[in-house]
Amino acid sequence: MTVAWLGLGANLGDARQTLKDAVVCLAQQHTITVLAKSSLYRTAPIDAGGDDYYNCVVKLDTTLPVRHLLALCHRVESHFGRERPFRNAPRTLDLDILLYGDHVIEEPDLIVPHPRLIERAFALVPLIELDPDLIIPQHGRADAFLTAVADQRIEKVKPLCQCLAGLAAAEADTARGAAPDVAAGDSNGKMKRGGCR
Repeated sequence: MTVAWLGLGANLGDARQTLKDAVVCLAQQHTITVLAKSSLYRTAPIDAGGDDYYNCVVKLDTTLPVRHLLALCHRVESHFGRERPFRNAPRTLDLDILLYGDHVIEEPDLIVPHPRLIERAFALVPLIELDPDLIIPQHGRADAFLTAVADQRIEKVKPLCQCLAGLAAAEADTARGAAPDVAAGDSNGKMKRGGCR
């Protein structure tokens, strides 16, 4: 078994749901055990146009050789409608092998550690969330590169469903005689439909 780290990103369609579904898809593979998933992050596109991206990192155990893991990543991308009309095009799903054990691979179509890993906040920040002491082969501690990406916009996304917490807070305010907080609801303080998915 090899511990690998995958970076997931999307900025077309329902990107947040796509990332959740892609993690489930990976977990269903008999050759993979998903060990951990980072929080979801919203990030500005880098060297590209289009909408903001949603990103996360997944840590997994796999019996797959790295080439087979790459092929699996491409199949999952295709399953979710990934197209490659031009370099850095907006995408329904992007799966990158960030790290594959302690291996260093330099081939024309596969470089591991990912060649831009230490330059991208959207990969570094969720990676370090999962393992603050992570060492990147040939580079050193991952957290040593955070300063270099500090100017890149990245924000942690709250979980999709905040309804129960918001409702409980509103009920507590009402019980105390305070005006209910309706930021998550309509003008009558009722929770909007569709808030939980």
